[in-house]
Amino acid sequence: MKVLKFGGTSVASADVIKQVRDILNHTDTDRVAVVVSALGGITDHLLDTMDIASRQDAAYRKSLKGIENRHLEVVRELMPMKSQSGVLSKVKSELNVLETLLDGVFYIGEITPRLSDRIVSFGELLSAFIISEYFKSSGLNAVFKDSRELLLTDQSHGKAAVDFKESNKRIREYFEQEKAAVVVLPGFIASSEDGNVTTLGRGGSDFTASILAAAVEAEELQIWTDVSGMYTANPRIVKQAKPIAHISYEEAMELSHFGAKVLYPPTVQPVLAKGLPILIKNTFDPAATGTLITKKSPEEGRTVRGISYIPGISLLSLEGPGMIGIPGISKRLFEVLSAASISVVLITQASSEHSICIGIADEDASKAIREIDKAFSYERSQGKIKPVIHEKDLAIIALVGDQMKNHQGLSGRMFSTLGKNNVNIRAIAQGASERNISAVIRKEDVKKALNTLHETFFEENIKQLNLFVLGTGNVGAKLLEQLRKQKKYLKDHLRLNVRVLGISNSRKMYFDEQGIPLQQWPDLLQTGAKADPKEFFKTIQHINARNSILVDNTASEKVAERYPQYLRESISVVTCNKIACSSAFSNYKQLKGLASKYRAPFLFETNVGAGLPIIDTLKNLIASGDEVREIKAVLSGSLNFVFDHFNEDTTFHDVVKQAQEEGYTEPDPKIDLSGIDVMRKILILARESGFQLELSKIENRSFLPEEALKTKDNDSFFAALKKHEPGFQKLVKAAKAKKCKLKFVASLKDGKASVGLEHIPAGHDFYSLAGSDNIVLFYTKRYPKQPLIIKGAGAGADVTASGIFADIIRVGTY
Repeated sequence: MKVLKFGGTSVASADVIKQVRDILNHTDTDRVAVVVSALGGITDHLLDTMDIASRQDAAYRKSLKGIENRHLEVVRELMPMKSQSGVLSKVKSELNVLETLLDGVFYIGEITPRLSDRIVSFGELLSAFIISEYFKSSGLNAVFKDSRELLLTDQSHGKAAVDFKESNKRIREYFEQEKAAVVVLPGFIASSEDGNVTTLGRGGSDFTASILAAAVEAEELQIWTDVSGMYTANPRIVKQAKPIAHISYEEAMELSHFGAKVLYPPTVQPVLAKGLPILIKNTFDPAATGTLITKKSPEEGRTVRGISYIPGISLLSLEGPGMIGIPGISKRLFEVLSAASISVVLITQASSEHSICIGIADEDASKAIREIDKAFSYERSQGKIKPVIHEKDLAIIALVGDQMKNHQGLSGRMFSTLGKNNVNIRAIAQGASERNISAVIRKEDVKKALNTLHETFFEENIKQLNLFVLGTGNVGAKLLEQLRKQKKYLKDHLRLNVRVLGISNSRKMYFDEQGIPLQQWPDLLQTGAKADPKEFFKTIQHINARNSILVDNTASEKVAERYPQYLRESISVVTCNKIACSSAFSNYKQLKGLASKYRAPFLFETNVGAGLPIIDTLKNLIASGDEVREIKAVLSGSLNFVFDHFNEDTTFHDVVKQAQEEGYTEPDPKIDLSGIDVMRKILILARESGFQLELSKIENRSFLPEEALKTKDNDSFFAALKKHEPGFQKLVKAAKAKKCKLKFVASLKDGKASVGLEHIPAGHDFYSLAGSDNIVLFYTKRYPKQPLIIKGAGAGADVTASGIFADIIRVGTY
């Protein structure tokens, strides 16, 4: 014999009840006891109606009519016409009794616990009767049995205590005599010794089913609900959560204690005592495996079986020097809470005995503080104990698993994972059984914490990166296209799941917490809100996604100024924007310090050489103990393109215009031609080499005339280039006369840097540099005469985007 319990969602409508009938057809046992809850939502409807009536509001009659219509509609949809009459008559008769009771509540304006139990019981009674009659009409050998005749309790209405000795006797005797294949019983309800209706409290239908299964020593207790078993995490919060196929009683209890709503531990104690298996199944997906709960879970499998949480937690801390070495403080504290009927869900105490910290439900906090302060008023007046410290709007997250105690480093992995994502831990608790590790965090961090822990312990090392992209011009657009094309490769080969959650240009910004479809981003961005850097940051804070990365493809000073805000939130920054790293040295050091403190990588490889691994190579040299003695470099792909194409047969204006149109220069080409861009690059290399250098200390031998440098817009700039063409031609002729080429060279030696045009003779490493290529010569302690050379394309949207892409991957492997 098996006992099957169907909750409210599993009997919410005629269509779902028909699914229950199909489930019974496929149950592999000769006899079943079917315990049912009230039709979905009816219990709450009854409570609301009762409350309306108690306020002597005649609207309760309308509410009652809704309850009546719901039940009659289900009967008409389930039963064939010829079978409806008797069922409808019985249902209406019961509803008439319910109406009389509610009329009484209305007239006296009061609800007693005893009356409340009686009224609420109609939900289960009507549901069980209707379902049993439907089973009969559909050909099943079924009977209805009133649970009030089997379950005996005390007279504590609302949560009655069961008399197991008498109840078990009645259950066994009934099922020994009853020969029907299917017995349908209402859950949740029982009767007291004096014959009054009682209810079994929270999880009452599960309790009914558990008592029945234990009494008859059933093969199995099945709990049918609207989810496919117990999950590795809440699937509404963690989309990658998976059902747990097999779990132990203790693991199930721990997960349920920490918020898994599928099972309410106290209600299944009778089954646990007998060691009977429990199977959790999904009424809406009967073919799903579900979760089998037994005395022991399989020895093999994961160390951590699930991650759960309890929302709405307050931390109360009792502290003071008068607690140290004084016996009985803890006893007094918990006695106070017990007397006030306040449940403690987490306890932690400092080894110094200076403080005790407890976690309780938010709604109990005010009462608890009042009672504790009252109990320790004398100690407070003496300065021995401080007033209770209250922290609210928290949640408890917990790792659960029987095998956790046999594995080292789990706590470290848990807290390291949370720390990397800026999830601050307010308190920690670990049971002596080591079956769970609990941490108290801000409620705003729950989604991020659960997802990042699930990723660490369950997702086969696939790491999710959540990007927020600023700038969708040439570089930004190319980056988004590369991310779209390489998504599958990153997941299959690098175990990285990269999503873009936010995009912004100078006009619009658009967010999608589930990930923006990258083939549609241009159209979606047009539907977004007005761009605002402040709101962009606030939205990222609100989304609070794990492994978040700001990707800055702009040249905006306002964006760069906000990097510290992002890093303080443990949001990594990947940027091709050179402004931050070439700003004041103190700001550069601050950014580096914040990245280290908050474990949020700050990567800017594309600041120098676009996609070339210049900064990364330099970092590795320094990290391995090498010392930079000199750097010679051509660092502007734009300027190299210009002087590679500029000769006596062209004009300087036309070549610069071509470079701009082909995307080799910044939108404002003066940034490149003035030398400021190269100054920033050599400054960044100097700082990465260990030198404390400011931009103002770099010598700039600019070749541009003063008039061009002072222009305010591109039109004026290009007009100035035309005007000064003879001067540019003079530069070309002077180089040609020496059989040299013009290259804009950056130099660093002995901590001093300079940039400017130089004549490069044949045979020099820079001489053959063509197009937009960059080249860097590192002279170091290890490379004193023959430098370490890095050479390649140093400008262009594609290569810059690929450099940013590489930095994103570096963050993913951090």
